[in-house]
Amino acid sequence: EQDNSSEFITKCRARRRQARDHLGEADHHEGMSSDDELTPTEVTEFQKSRDNVLEDSRKVFEDVHADFCDIRKILLKFQEWKDKFPDSYCDAYISFCLPKLLNPLIRVQLINWNPLEQNFTELEEMPWFRAVEEFSDTKNVSESR
Repeated sequence: EQDNSSEFITKCRARRRQARDHLGEADHHEGMSSDDELTPTEVTEFQKSRDNVLEDSRKVFEDVHADFCDIRKILLKFQEWKDKFPDSYCDAYISFCLPKLLNPLIRVQLINWNPLEQNFTELEEMPWFRAVEEFSDTKNVSESR
C-alpha cells in the first residue's frame, strides 16, 4: 500500500510539473505544496462548511449582554474592581483567571483569521489584542505606584 501511495504522489507531481511547464510558470519551488489537487466540488464543500462555522460563531454570544461579550468592557470592569477593592482583587488571583475568561471570546474572533492569506490582520492590530495590551499597561502603571 505504501508503494501505491508513493507512486500516486509521483504521478501527481509529474502532472503538476507538466502543467507548469505548459503554462510557463517559472516561479515554482520544488517540494512546495500545491492546492491544484482540490477539485471544484471539494473547494465548494470547504467554503460551505467554512461559511457554516462562521455563521454559527456569530450566534455564540448573541444572547449575551453587551457588557459581557466585549473584551474591552470586561477588562474595564476588572480595572474598576482593582481600583476600588485592590485587596479582594489580589486575593481572587485575577491575573490567573483572565486568560481562561477571555479565551472563548478571543477564539471566536480568531475563527476567520488566517495568517497565510496575503491581506491578513496582524494580531497586534486586532481590537482584543489592543484591549488586553492596554489593560496590561494600566495594570503595570498602577502596580508601580
